[in-house]
Amino acid sequence: MACFLVPTGEAIVATIVKKGIQSKEDPAEVEQLESEGKIPWSRKLSWLTSLLWGGAILLCLEHMWHGEVVLWPPFLTAMADPADTAEMLAEMGSVGVGMAVFVTVAWIVMVLVADNVPAIRSKLVGEAA
Repeated sequence: MACFLVPTGEAIVATIVKKGIQSKEDPAEVEQLESEGKIPWSRKLSWLTSLLWGGAILLCLEHMWHGEVVLWPPFLTAMADPADTAEMLAEMGSVGVGMAVFVTVAWIVMVLVADNVPAIRSKLVGEAA
C-alpha cells in the first residue's frame, strides 16, 4: 500500500548527504582519485540514491496502477479507513523496511567490490606475468 515511502525517505536522506559531501569535495582531489582508479564517495552515494529513487518511483507507479495511490487526498487509499491504515503501517514496517535494507546491503556490496577491483586486477595481472 505504501511500502515505497520507506525507500523514498531513505532516498531523501541519502540525497541530502550526497549533496553535502559533493559540496565539500575538492574537484582536484576527485580528479586525482579517479586518475588512481578510485571512486569518490559522492559517486558511490549517487549509486545508492539512483537505486532508491528508481525503486521508489517504480513501486509508486505500481501502487497507482492497482489504485492504492491516487492523485487526490488522502492520496493513499488506505488512509481513508483506520483499519486499512493499521495494515498500511504494518506493511511499511515489514515490506518497506525490508526493501530499503536489501537495497542498502546490495549497495554496500557494490561499494566493497568497486573498492577492491583495482587490487584484484593488479593481483591477476601480476600472476599472469
